[in-house]
Amino acid sequence: MAPETTEDKSLQRAVLLVTTLDSFLTPMMSSAVAVAMPAIAREFSLTAVTLSWVASSYLLAAAALLLPFGRLADIHGRKKVFTIGTLLFGAASLAAGLAPGARLFLLARVLQGAGGAMIFGTSVAILTSVFPPQRRGWVLGINVAATYSGLSLGPFIGGLLTQTLGWRAVFLVNVPLGLLVLSVLWLKVRREWAFARGESFDWRGSIAYSAMLVAIMLGFTWLPGWRGSLVLAAGLLSFPLFLRWEDRCPHPVFHARLARGNVVFAFSNLAALVNYSATFAISFLLSLYLQYIKGFSARGAGLVLVAQPVVMALFSPLAGRLSDRHEPRIVSSLGMGLSAAGLLAFAFLGRTTPLAAITADLMLVGLGFALFSSPNTNAIMSSVLPRQYGAASAFLATMRMVGQMLSMGVATLVFSLFIGRARIVAGTYPLFLKSMRVSFVVFFALCSCGVAFSLARGRVR
Repeated sequence: MAPETTEDKSLQRAVLLVTTLDSFLTPMMSSAVAVAMPAIAREFSLTAVTLSWVASSYLLAAAALLLPFGRLADIHGRKKVFTIGTLLFGAASLAAGLAPGARLFLLARVLQGAGGAMIFGTSVAILTSVFPPQRRGWVLGINVAATYSGLSLGPFIGGLLTQTLGWRAVFLVNVPLGLLVLSVLWLKVRREWAFARGESFDWRGSIAYSAMLVAIMLGFTWLPGWRGSLVLAAGLLSFPLFLRWEDRCPHPVFHARLARGNVVFAFSNLAALVNYSATFAISFLLSLYLQYIKGFSARGAGLVLVAQPVVMALFSPLAGRLSDRHEPRIVSSLGMGLSAAGLLAFAFLGRTTPLAAITADLMLVGLGFALFSSPNTNAIMSSVLPRQYGAASAFLATMRMVGQMLSMGVATLVFSLFIGRARIVAGTYPLFLKSMRVSFVVFFALCSCGVAFSLARGRVR
């Protein structure tokens, strides 16, 4: 291996800076929005189910577009797609902060998701392209720590902005931060990465993939009605047909071939899908619980929710270093087990649950997630060839976004079953508590299954 030059080290620092900034920015906004949910619901008169779409519309757009944008990045340049994504995310944040009504607001959230897809589908691939294997776990740990630092500050910033300036400030604050990222990209990162330049783009597969995910999410939302059942069934049944088409495509958008014969890659991604499906809706549910049931202000709820991502941010770099020295499946499986224990404890929340118990559960889940995430990412990226980094990064990011989408889908479905189209008011508080507990039981069961998937991946080294 050739020694690193001064130019290489300068590029590494610049890439780490811009990816860390964007990895901080996007989750900060997401967690801040979770705290602002009740204020948004009041201004736009949203029902419980419609309120869930404030998060779900963003996630659905990001999940549906991640793989197509990851593939386009491999063909036309990862830096180019990353830059456009940062610009679109900032512009959509401005539009969401100025939206006069619910429809335009949700449209802006969809555009934010599209920008997020460009960022998520390229950042890890860019990092992996410029750092050598022996430092990969460390740098991925920093990237994950930045994500959880954003999650840590998001509830506090969101609560503070919502209480002092209004919920629209939660979106408008992203604009100057996005401009900072763009300026660093323009001045410091001059190299491009396009390892599939000249290859064709699978437009049919991309459209089919996006339509399939939209059908699945809409089906979840419309259950238990017959329309929801039909749309969900159509989305699920189209998946085998989509895989068959991708197998015949010379340059597919969905690299199912990466998982065939690569047990580490397949089971690590499956574990990521299950883990995010089980944990993402925690902040959404607890934000509503703290403000509606416990009577906290937006700022107070944000301060409580900070406990989970703070622990994530503190322990993620350590977990990344551990995965450089020990088998990632051991560290990741332990982490997922801790998260499952925390989810089970949340299933017993009630009106009189002490704040100390809630905070301790959040910290337990945060520790579990930190031990799972960066070692799992390290295992995935270490199991593929350098020319496959873009596809592998987009594949992992898709598992994350689809998992988050399914997590909100479960919460939305449970809301539909227990609360229906009613708003969350004093008269529906008992139904809200019941739906929240049922959701956490489902999430505990998912996370328990995920431990088995994590252990089954085999050895990386």
